[in-house]
Parts: sequence; structure tokens; C-alpha cells
Amino acid sequence: MAESAKKKVVLLGATGSIGGSTLRVLRAHTDKLELVGVAASSSHHELAAICREFNVANAVLSNEAAYAEAKAANAFPANTQLGCGESALIELSTLPEADIVLVAVVGACGLKPTLAAIEAGKDIALANKELLVLGGAFVIEAAKRKGVRLLPTDSEHNAIFQCIEGHPQQHLDKLILTASGGQFRDAPLASLVNVTPADATQHPNWSMGPKITVDSATMANKGLELIEAHWLFGLEPDRLEVVIHPQSIVHSFAQFIDGSILAQLSPPSMTFAIQHCLLYPDRAPGVDATTDFRNAFQLDFKAPDFERFPCLQLAYDAMRTGGSAPAIFNAANEIAVERFLAHDLAYLDIPRVIDQTLSKVDIAATTTLEALLHTDAEARAVAHSF
Repeated sequence: MAESAKKKVVLLGATGSIGGSTLRVLRAHTDKLELVGVAASSSHHELAAICREFNVANAVLSNEAAYAEAKAANAFPANTQLGCGESALIELSTLPEADIVLVAVVGACGLKPTLAAIEAGKDIALANKELLVLGGAFVIEAAKRKGVRLLPTDSEHNAIFQCIEGHPQQHLDKLILTASGGQFRDAPLASLVNVTPADATQHPNWSMGPKITVDSATMANKGLELIEAHWLFGLEPDRLEVVIHPQSIVHSFAQFIDGSILAQLSPPSMTFAIQHCLLYPDRAPGVDATTDFRNAFQLDFKAPDFERFPCLQLAYDAMRTGGSAPAIFNAANEIAVERFLAHDLAYLDIPRVIDQTLSKVDIAATTTLEALLHTDAEARAVAHSF
């Protein structure tokens, strides 16, 4: 592939777990992909190292203290332009030379940069489920209006995307998302009262950041993915299901009206989904070894226990309620997990905070982005007050 034909990539969240997997894909396909912009919250040493390795000319730190420290230390290469804050993040997401923006920042902070990138005609590789939970109606409308690709990078949604591609929407019956069940799926219910942040940030299958690992344990993560699937694939809540699959080999199922079911399988590494999105519609040899059926293994499935995973039930309820309820669920969960990781809440308080916030914040139709962001801020304040 000629130098000019390389796909130019902007990576938001370059120093997190998704960012690390993305860099592995980029290293494996230097003939097809070029990194032109990176962003991180505060890990300026790591971000500077990425800029040096990939010769990146544009970087953003969202944390002002980290930005000031990096500038004072002259940490970045001379050819890297370093910015700070939301406006710089939006500017990075709309770089004229960029072809695709991979959104891997955690939480709702990626919404405005993503919408700006869509308006600028950039394809989006979406690895931030909170973004669609908060502003799904706005993101989907903008992507359709601008004719850009919205490529799902979560392993479950990427699996569905691959399974249903080429099939008419009317042939689809339902979608079934798999979930590992996290590290406490078989623990006695009574023992959950003693769960610590150190316990909740050790996942049996995946290497992820602390917030998403806690979300996996509570299955709030799977609830967010259900809401994301609702927006990405246009199915009503009653046609979206979750099944516990401890091995994390089958990433999702698509069931069609004739009863046929398609599944996508790969080992629990995010490089498979990331590479599929970045190279789409092309394919190339993968970064990690795939499943080898010559070696015996088993695949187990069972229905989730809502008593063990009340966050999943709350997500279902919010999705069915609609309006701003999913945004309230997401905001309350973000704050509850943040407080749990800071030893300010017990593990079992996480669903209690979400439930209380949903009952206290008015649920309304999402008429404008500004109103939705106001509701998001209100929900966070209520969740802080628990």
C-alpha cells in the first residue's frame, strides 16, 4: 500500500487498555495505518513515549496539571504540538488529515469530540459505550446525516456487526450479548459485602482499566452494552438479551427469524475487534493467535442472576423507560464506581446509588444535547450526595 493510501488514525485514550491494544495493531500494520493524533487524561510520560515511537505530530492532555508538568519538563518531542482541554480534544478529533477517530476515553467526556469528528466527516471506531448511553440519539442521527461509518469496537458489538453484515434488518429476530459474569459470578452472595477495590479490579479473562473491570463485576458494563446495542442496531429492549459465558470466547449471537443463530468467536483480546474496525472493510493477519479447535475446550452458557447482578436489572429498566433514564443510570454508575475505588462506598452500595439516583432525578425526553448534559450533571450531584 502506498504511503498516501495509509489510513490516518486519531486515538482518544491512547494510554488506557484499549489504547495499548490499538498500538499493538498499529505496530503490526504500519503499511496500512498511520497514527496522526493521540490524547490521554494525565499519563503524560506514556503519551510522550507514544509520540516519539509513532512520530505523532498532535497530542492532547485533558488534565491541566499534567499538561503544565509536561510543558515544564519539555517531555514531548519538538515536532509534537501539545494541547490541553476539551477544545483541544475537539480540534484533535477533527484534524483535516484524519480518516478515522478511535474513541477509547472512559465516560461521557468523549461525547462532544465524537460529535465534532462526525460533523467533520470522520469515521468513528467506538470503544466508549457510555457515549451512546448518554447521547445515542444525537450520535446516530449525526452519523446518518453525515454518511460516516460508526464502527463498534467493543467485542460484543463488533461481533454482532460481523454477524449481521449483509443481512436485511427484517430478518433479524434478536441479539444475545455474552458476559463473563466477572470475578464474583460464583462467589456466595453473602461474601459480596466484603468485596474491596483490590478484589473488584482483578478480572479472570480480560485486561482492562479499573472502572470497566468493576463494571464487569457488577455487570453494569453489560447493562451499558445493552443500551449501546439498542442504539447501534435499532432493536427494542425486548429483543436484546444477555447470557453468562465464563470463557469469553463467543462474543455475541445474532438470532434470525428462521431460528438460525450466528456467533463470532475469538480469544479474549481486544486486538481482534480493534483491527477489524481500523482496517474495515479490509482484513489482514491478526496480532494475536486465534482459537485452535484442535485443542479441546468447552463453552458454557447460563442466564444471569439478577439478584447477584442488580445493576443489570437497573440498566434493563432504564433502557425500557427511555428518555434520559439511561444517561442517569450511566452518570450514577460512574460516580458510584469512582467512590467505591476511592474506598468511599461499599461494593454493594453501587447499585443502591444508581437506584436512588434514578428515583430522585426527573426522567424526561431527550430534546436537546444541552438538556441531556444538564441531566447528566444533576445525576452526578445526586450520586455524590448518597
